[in-house]
Amino acid sequence: MIPISLVSGFLTVGMWTLLSRVLGFARDILIAAYLGAGPVAEAFLIAFSLPNMFRRFFAEGAFNMAFVPMFSKKLEGGEDAETFARDAFTGLATVLIGFTVVAQVFMPWLVLAMASGFLEDERFGLAVHFGRIAFPYILFISLAALLSGVLNATGRFVAAAAAPVLLNLLFISTLVIARFAGWPIGDTLAWTVPVAGAAQMALVWVAASRAGYRLTLRRPRLTPELKRLAIIAGPAALAGGVVQVNLLVGRQVASFYDGAIAWLNYADRLYQLPLGVVGIAIGVVLLPDLSRRLRAGDTAGGRDAFNRAGELSLAMTIPAAVALMAIPGPLIGVLFQRGAFGPADTAATAAAVAVYGLGLPAFVIQKVLQPLFFARENTKTPFYYALVSLLVSVVVAVGLTPVIGYLAAALGTTLAGWAMVVLLWRGSRHMGDAALVDARFRKRLVRIIAAALLMGALLYGAALVLAPWLHAGRLRYLALAVLVALGMVSYFGLGHLLGAFRLGEFRRAMRRG
Repeated sequence: MIPISLVSGFLTVGMWTLLSRVLGFARDILIAAYLGAGPVAEAFLIAFSLPNMFRRFFAEGAFNMAFVPMFSKKLEGGEDAETFARDAFTGLATVLIGFTVVAQVFMPWLVLAMASGFLEDERFGLAVHFGRIAFPYILFISLAALLSGVLNATGRFVAAAAAPVLLNLLFISTLVIARFAGWPIGDTLAWTVPVAGAAQMALVWVAASRAGYRLTLRRPRLTPELKRLAIIAGPAALAGGVVQVNLLVGRQVASFYDGAIAWLNYADRLYQLPLGVVGIAIGVVLLPDLSRRLRAGDTAGGRDAFNRAGELSLAMTIPAAVALMAIPGPLIGVLFQRGAFGPADTAATAAAVAVYGLGLPAFVIQKVLQPLFFARENTKTPFYYALVSLLVSVVVAVGLTPVIGYLAAALGTTLAGWAMVVLLWRGSRHMGDAALVDARFRKRLVRIIAAALLMGALLYGAALVLAPWLHAGRLRYLALAVLVALGMVSYFGLGHLLGAFRLGEFRRAMRRG
């Protein structure tokens, strides 16, 4: 039986993340329709990626991976978790305010580091302009990530999971208003970024205050606990930095191909849907759960939570990956092809989607394996593994660019993801019983793969049959809905028949979650 607390948290985070990703689709559909893959779109996407890159470096990739286990263990041990959280909140704010000021001065160099292919055309000046407007987002969203960590560690997932929904609602609203009011779309998007960040931070701050954790700024002080937090967070920050350098290499490659940054961004949006709903949700819930179990000495419970999290995440992810590889053209064509986004953009984006689909299970498995290290406050080992994955990405992206062009960036990301999984898996085998894969997981994994492959073959054939309707105006939405429904019904039906899972398990988990 899957642990109820794990399923409840997973469903909460997963459903809100699903809503956020659907709204993110709507946002990107509007951007694609209004701006296509043109210079304003590419300049904004680079500007928006700058604070997001450093956010993952400072907050999600480093600070929270060190902060959540320490905070969770203090809660489990009855220690003063609130004071620790308040000191961390102040310390993070202090560092980020200074960093934001520095970034404003060096924005041209930051854009150059992200997309040197912009230098000779109008995209460079636009990206610098948009970047200076958008960059303060990093302060708000990083503090929101810390507050979300507090909420997740105490078993409160709703506000933290709902915050990205607010971001996308603001984007959609301002895009529609700008279109009808005649405002410049690029400037409107850029100004929406910091406003949305402040709104997200306010949402989770209120939720944390109601939960009894009213975190306010105070005079910064370097306590022994913050020193320990910094020591643990350091390797995680470096690992996060390696991941971002990995993405940076991809963007640099893409910047030399007109439209490629936009194509990769829209492809990224599609594969991030299952990654967010499944992988991120599992990671968010599993880390504090494992940390508490290890503190309490519950090795058997930790092993069961790890196995069921892996089983559940792959049961949902592998069919999504197969679908992305089987029917990328219909997915992109129906979702994005309109206005300034034409058939050539659809074909180029669909090719990237198929490559990312190959790596989707790897990106999700990482979210399951990494908590095994972070729950033990081991952030150094994942850093060393990240360096190896970076090397894989750089060699593939740079080496294959003359052969396959911008797709080398996507292939580098995918192969680096699988390299990271292999390393994490090998490293986790030395952690004792909590990291062992049980017989049920091994048996079901083979059957999950079989059910997904059969579903993929069925989807591919159905897409050929429905091809005329997938290009027929508004009928294409109905045709795509039929494809999606066929994929879901066939996968769950085949999975049940093959013994990959029992449909009753999902129903019971949802009722009890």
